[in-house]
Amino acid sequence: MNAHVQYQVDPVVRTQLDFKLEEIPRFWFAGDPFRTRVFDALSLTFPDGERYFIECVRLFRDKIQEPELQARVADFIKQEAQHGIAHDKMNQLMKEQGMPVEQFTTMLKKIFRFELTKRSPQYNIAMTAAAEHLTALMAETFYSKKETLKDVHPYVRALLAWHSIEEMEHRDVAFDVMQQVGEVPEATRKFALAITTALMLGFTLYRANVMLRCDGFDGRQRLQLFRKGLPWFLGPKGILTAMKKEYLDWYKSDFHPSQHPVIHQYDVWVKTYQETKDPILAGQAFWEAGH
Repeated sequence: MNAHVQYQVDPVVRTQLDFKLEEIPRFWFAGDPFRTRVFDALSLTFPDGERYFIECVRLFRDKIQEPELQARVADFIKQEAQHGIAHDKMNQLMKEQGMPVEQFTTMLKKIFRFELTKRSPQYNIAMTAAAEHLTALMAETFYSKKETLKDVHPYVRALLAWHSIEEMEHRDVAFDVMQQVGEVPEATRKFALAITTALMLGFTLYRANVMLRCDGFDGRQRLQLFRKGLPWFLGPKGILTAMKKEYLDWYKSDFHPSQHPVIHQYDVWVKTYQETKDPILAGQAFWEAGH
């Protein structure tokens, strides 16, 4: 374990969470079609993406000797399975809205099957660890400032809060598998984040464009939506741009995910959920505790 590691929380498996997603409006992010569909496009990736991560970690499960890491891997798999179930419900709503969900997921399944069968286990575990690095930054990206998700429907905000919390809890599991038993070359590890980022960004924007077309926006209108909306994500003061330093830490030779502090209101979510068993109340408390 790297000498700089300071922050770690153990994965906790939480099941049967109800976010009442059937009650959310079509454009649940401030009535903004672009922001809504970008987040929807990202959600589309999660069910099959989570299943891919599980398969990648399982490739190395027999090599893990340390009982603690074995236990963390087991909880990682259970958490990721729950994320897939929750986002499947989100995807079903999009299907009911007339979105070509099956077209997207069929393509994803083919891509992940290709990766698992044609690429090396080392490549796949590096891709998983890199993707976990990205998703672990979600909590800080979306929730450190209340303003960021102020106009998001509280049920969706609660779903993203829970997902972010658990990504933070298991952010170092795939990395530790990669580091301890993966025998992954350093060049492969660093390349994995670059290609994962490019693929995730490219596919997300592509799907958002297709969904906006299904919403009835013509080419000119969609171009205007992208021109107006993209800076919120990727501009000089964009929410993703703000995490540039933490993102680039991956490329340090002595990097470990646990070097990053846990978001300051993590305990607020955990305590509220323990007391109420309501993920929506926990998500609201978590958001309200932001700066």
